[in-house]
Amino acid sequence: MYRKTIGSAVLFVLCALHALSSGAAFAATDAAGAMPQSMDQRIRACTSCHGVQGQGRNNDYFPRIAGKPAEYLFNQLIAFRDGGRTYPPMGYLLAFLPDDYLRQISEYFAALQPPYPQSDHAALPPKLLAAGEKLVMHGDPARGIPACIACHGARMTGTQPGIPGLLGLHASYIAGQMGTWRSGTRHALAPDCMRTIALKLNDNDIAAVSNWLARQPRPADPRPAPASAERLPLACGSQPQ
Repeated sequence: MYRKTIGSAVLFVLCALHALSSGAAFAATDAAGAMPQSMDQRIRACTSCHGVQGQGRNNDYFPRIAGKPAEYLFNQLIAFRDGGRTYPPMGYLLAFLPDDYLRQISEYFAALQPPYPQSDHAALPPKLLAAGEKLVMHGDPARGIPACIACHGARMTGTQPGIPGLLGLHASYIAGQMGTWRSGTRHALAPDCMRTIALKLNDNDIAAVSNWLARQPRPADPRPAPASAERLPLACGSQPQ
């Protein structure tokens, strides 16, 4: 476990340094008055950390971005650029990139569907996983917690135009993101529905949901579900109602 942690930390540093060097190249290009024109140049900083097809890495730092709805990816890039999400390497890379440029990058990765990584498989108490399945599939009406699938789709692959899939992510990454929603270091346009939900979850809830999701196999059809006319269970400022 210790060696794995050290190895992941080294990979994190190396990817961050490579991304920052790519960002420096972007900044230099911007200063000269020209933006990189080829998509290969534009995505180089992305693929250095998230994999050549955005498939993610086998660690907790760099998640799968391929196949997620383009509007979701665009919203996240804007959030990193403008302060809705706090991660200095991403903020540096995106600081001077215009919306149209980021939208094209989002659409590129949204169109990709590389194989999913292996599911998490470490043994865990069946009671924990059962609690996670219950919250994902049914929520907890008594606490005002909607089912995850009510927004993220019955197959948990996301919903067009802007709700991400929940599969192909490590449990520790999912739990970490829920923690940032809960602490307020990650936020979206008001009303911030994910923060509303995260504040109602305790540590056991987050562990249960994240570990159950991380153990699910890849669906036969990994594409996000089409947009639905049904209203979301909570108002979300980042989603059309």
